[in-house]
Amino acid sequence: MKVLIACEYSGVVRDAFLTRGHDAISCDILPTEREGPHIEGDVLDVLNENWDLMIAHPPCTHLAVSGARWFKNKVEEQKEALQFVKTLLDAPIPKIALENPVSVISTRIRKPDQIVQPYWFGHEATKTTCLWLKNLPLLEPTDMVGKGERHITKSGRSLPKWYNLPPSVDRGKLRSLTFQGMADAMASQWG
Repeated sequence: MKVLIACEYSGVVRDAFLTRGHDAISCDILPTEREGPHIEGDVLDVLNENWDLMIAHPPCTHLAVSGARWFKNKVEEQKEALQFVKTLLDAPIPKIALENPVSVISTRIRKPDQIVQPYWFGHEATKTTCLWLKNLPLLEPTDMVGKGERHITKSGRSLPKWYNLPPSVDRGKLRSLTFQGMADAMASQWG
């Protein structure tokens, strides 16, 4: 199967498909962090290359409801981000999965087909992940475990402990990564 992993520089999902024998390529404006087939550039330039499946991870910076307090200052950016999501969802690819956290995609485009958690796939962690699907089944849990520990911030907010990263770490980058168990489930169930 010819698989495009859109907006992925980590190589996590790409490599899960490669391991299962698929012709998988990641594409992002950033260079890949792992050796492997990668297109460094705009994914919109390669959408018409006869893919069988696309797994898309569009940036959530202007979409995620966790940043809603800044939406009033991001009207144009959010409009562009939503147009990008629509273009990905409407791509001429038979099977599509688009993932994002809880976001305005749900109210401005359509509700997700499924919401999954890392603890469904062997990781003791929560990270609410919405999936918008085209011609794909819902992901089935593969290894249900506990939800993991929580961290209480100074303001009293409860967050997953894995979010509590030192300031020296690129938190946004680490929080955007797909958990390996979820990537493996996508590859085995959708590949």
